[in-house]
Amino acid sequence: MIVFPAIDLKGGQVVRLAEGDMDRATVYGDDPAHQAGLFAQAGSQYLHVVDLDGAFAGEARNARAVESILKAFPGHVQLGGGIRNARAVDGWFDLGVSRVVIGTAALKDPQFVKDMAKAYPGGIVVAVDARDGMVATAGWADVSDVSIADMARRFEDAGVASLLFTDVGRDGLLKGCNIEATVNLARATRLPVIASGGVKGIDDIAMLKVHEADGIEGVITGRALYDGRLDLAAAIQIAER
Repeated sequence: MIVFPAIDLKGGQVVRLAEGDMDRATVYGDDPAHQAGLFAQAGSQYLHVVDLDGAFAGEARNARAVESILKAFPGHVQLGGGIRNARAVDGWFDLGVSRVVIGTAALKDPQFVKDMAKAYPGGIVVAVDARDGMVATAGWADVSDVSIADMARRFEDAGVASLLFTDVGRDGLLKGCNIEATVNLARATRLPVIASGGVKGIDDIAMLKVHEADGIEGVITGRALYDGRLDLAAAIQIAER
C-alpha cells in the first residue's frame, strides 16, 4: 500500500482546507518545493499534489509551484486540480507528472477520461469525491445526483489506474478516514482505490492496510502530517509491510 503525503496549493502556498472550503484554509508554508523535499527525506517515493485554485477555476493556477515540486521531488508525483482537457493532461505529463487526477471532467465528460486513459496507460486516476455518498465536483462546491459506486463503474473498463475516493465531510478535519465507505467502494469495483479525507493518525494507516486485499491501493494524508499527529516514516513502514 502506498502512502501519499499531500501538498495542496493555494496562491503558491502549502495549505490544508476544512471540508474543501477555500475560506477555511490553514497555511503551512510558502515553499512547496522545500516541503516536497522534506517528504522525500522521510522516505516517501510518492507525492499527491492538488492545485486548489485550479480546481475552482477549471485550469492551472499554481503551475510555477507544481514545476518547483517536480524539480525537487525525485519520486512519483500525482497531480489534480482543474485538469479538464487534453492539452492540460499532455502538458503535465510532458513536465514529468507520473499520474493525473481527473474529477469534475470525469463526471461531465467520461469519454475524455477514457481517451486520456488510452493515451496514457496507467497514468489517469479518477477522483470520486463524495458528500453523503453522492459525487461532488468543481472543487467540491457542487453535488451531483450520481452515486460514488455508479461513478466508479463507468470507468472499470476504461484503463484508468485507480479511483481516488475522498469523503469531503471529513477532509482536513482529523476525524479519521471513512474506512467503511472506502472499503465498500473498493469491493464494489474492480479498480484499485486510494483513500483520502480525515486521516488523523497511524491507526488509520493500519486499518486501511488490513483491507489492502480488498483493493485499497493507497492513502493520502495531509493535515495529520503537518500537525505532527502522524509520522510519515512510520506510516510508510506500516503500509509497505
